[in-house]
Amino acid sequence: MSSRPIRAALLSVYHKDRLAPLVQVLRQHGVTLYSTGGTQKFLEDEGAEVTAVEDLTGFPEVFGGRVKTLHPKVFGGILHRRHDVADLAEAEYHAIPPIDLVVVDLYPFEETVASGAEEADVIEKIDIGGISLLRAAAKNYRDVLVVSSRDQYAAVTELLTAKNGGTDIEDRRYYAAAAFATTSHYDTEIFKYMSQGTAVDGGVLRVSAQPATPLRYGENPHQAGTFYGDLTALFDQLHGKQLSYNNLVDVDAAVALMAEFTDGAPACAILKHTNACGVAQASTLRDAYVNALSCDPTSAFGGVIVVNKEVDAATAAELNQLFFEVLIAPGFAADALPVLQSKKNRILLLQKPVAFPKKQIKTLLNGIIEQDADRQTETATDFRTVTQSAPTAEETEALVFAAKICKHTKSNTIVLARAGQLLASGVGQTSRVDALRQAIEKAGSFGFDLHGAVMASDAFFPFPDCVEIAGAAGIRAVVQPGGSIKDGDSIKACDDLGMAMVLTGVRHFKH
Repeated sequence: MSSRPIRAALLSVYHKDRLAPLVQVLRQHGVTLYSTGGTQKFLEDEGAEVTAVEDLTGFPEVFGGRVKTLHPKVFGGILHRRHDVADLAEAEYHAIPPIDLVVVDLYPFEETVASGAEEADVIEKIDIGGISLLRAAAKNYRDVLVVSSRDQYAAVTELLTAKNGGTDIEDRRYYAAAAFATTSHYDTEIFKYMSQGTAVDGGVLRVSAQPATPLRYGENPHQAGTFYGDLTALFDQLHGKQLSYNNLVDVDAAVALMAEFTDGAPACAILKHTNACGVAQASTLRDAYVNALSCDPTSAFGGVIVVNKEVDAATAAELNQLFFEVLIAPGFAADALPVLQSKKNRILLLQKPVAFPKKQIKTLLNGIIEQDADRQTETATDFRTVTQSAPTAEETEALVFAAKICKHTKSNTIVLARAGQLLASGVGQTSRVDALRQAIEKAGSFGFDLHGAVMASDAFFPFPDCVEIAGAAGIRAVVQPGGSIKDGDSIKACDDLGMAMVLTGVRHFKH
């Protein structure tokens, strides 16, 4: 029969919170309880009668608790098939009682690693018995219900209450699949930790992310979408509708760009389709926002905004005049929040400090590609002047600013800026000349005079044409990686035009 009552349960959990209601239901249905150590004490404190696992096995816990449940009487009780006559006879012969429910909350390995604990402490949080119990119970889901997370306690409590202490085969298969999801994620985290610095690291890719958050849809309405990961570790959502797939992609780009401006003056960036349409730094956050918006107020409509300082009332009043999708900030002043919350669907995210992955992955063709995250950012000390004229102090400041934005803009890209303000950019073009022309035209359309401005390129100039076009527009200094066999032609063009050029030696393609 697919429906089975629970007559005996084994509970072995690290975290005891949320467990009490489930225990109460089990007691109400007369379920025999087996347990160990701290879990046994918790159950007894709840008034439950508990049989110690060592009394079941006739063998004590050994090696400081490293071996407790690894015994044939435990695993035989879980794994023997209730429909198999031979299994039943063997279980009876060896006095192995059936175990119909296994509840396990694993040692917190991932959390211990994240805490920066010493290796000895991390190793002790590798759960052996718990993982084995989960796998055994999940394998025998035809007869056994497995609970693999404290997040499931409430649902299982409701299930057993509704079904009078029993479960159906569909219930057990669902929780078995969830258990294998738990064990596979757990093993992936262990592998990632243990493989660091070994020959295995880089030779095998293991990816596991949870929890899963279904999205309204993917990039387009006909595409399904899901986010895997813990957004609550990075943001507190203070207001607005659920983040969409496209919101998340833009938020990722916004957070990465603003990470370049965590120190120093207040900064604001406005992004649309992952590219910055406005970036500025100023003495106040309000001024930074106003200057960023002036770069391209047309594209800013419906965009994602990110700042590096607490949003005050003055800045909130300015922001409230624009329709935007998302605002990301490290803080919101008490008198600023109500102003920003006046629009129902506006998403407000309070950003919390978090360490981002060192690797980036992407599905491609019939596989996956992986790379190191681009964590290199050039400063003035990385610039090598290659022209007769060196950039002035103000131009150098502008070049550093422009290079930061260029790094986070889709290739091919050209960024035009002054110190502390993006003037225009040409993004995602198939020709660098087209990117430059796009940027010059855009700057002019919003009233910016490019005389005395600077230019940044994400890759080298194969020909001097970009320098010549920029010089004619009034650009006075250029930063680029260099590396073309014709670098000399671009350098000579700068010298002929009285422009300064610095090379970084680092390319920042972004596809």
